[in-house]
Amino acid sequence: MRFFRPFFAAKWIYPDAIFRLKTEEKTVCLTFDDGPDPEATSVLLALLKRNNIKAMFFFSGNKAKRYQDIVKQTIDDGHLVGNHGFFHIDGWKSSCDKYIDNVEKAERFTSSQWFRPPYGRLSLRQYCRLKKKYKIIFWDIMPYDFDRSFSSVGVLDVMKKKLRQGSIIALHDVSGSLSLEILDLFIDFAKKQGYAFVFPDRFL
Repeated sequence: MRFFRPFFAAKWIYPDAIFRLKTEEKTVCLTFDDGPDPEATSVLLALLKRNNIKAMFFFSGNKAKRYQDIVKQTIDDGHLVGNHGFFHIDGWKSSCDKYIDNVEKAERFTSSQWFRPPYGRLSLRQYCRLKKKYKIIFWDIMPYDFDRSFSSVGVLDVMKKKLRQGSIIALHDVSGSLSLEILDLFIDFAKKQGYAFVFPDRFL
């Protein structure tokens, strides 16, 4: 079963985390997880530049260490880089100390300020420790662009139907991501609906 929005209770469990921008304006924020990828990230950076859109990339530390040139290009293009852990581990299946160590290990190659938990899973203890140091960012829309059993048409349909003021959309810059097929179409749709793609400093 696919859940395109976080459970409502998550906002009570993680009250200081960000799920959606607080705004009455028609704005949307694009974010990308699991990169950097030498092919997918480069394609997305070119697409965003062509559309004059800034976004946020939550990079995995192990990949960021390997592809430091892509991280530099992302920052040079004016995007923000966030921390997605050194390895893509599940907070519900990891001890608190192991999980925190994994996040902190990624800092050198990603960010010491912004964090998105892999799978969106954090224990309360992990959350309480991490929020003292990081701004934790979840999402408002998860269109499953990473799921090859879904379709690009389905991903685009979810993004169109779920879009609302202040939506933070979680996409993926990995090989095979369906976002590569539909992002131009979504950008065109959103702009025609009067939405502005905001720079992620609205998180601040």
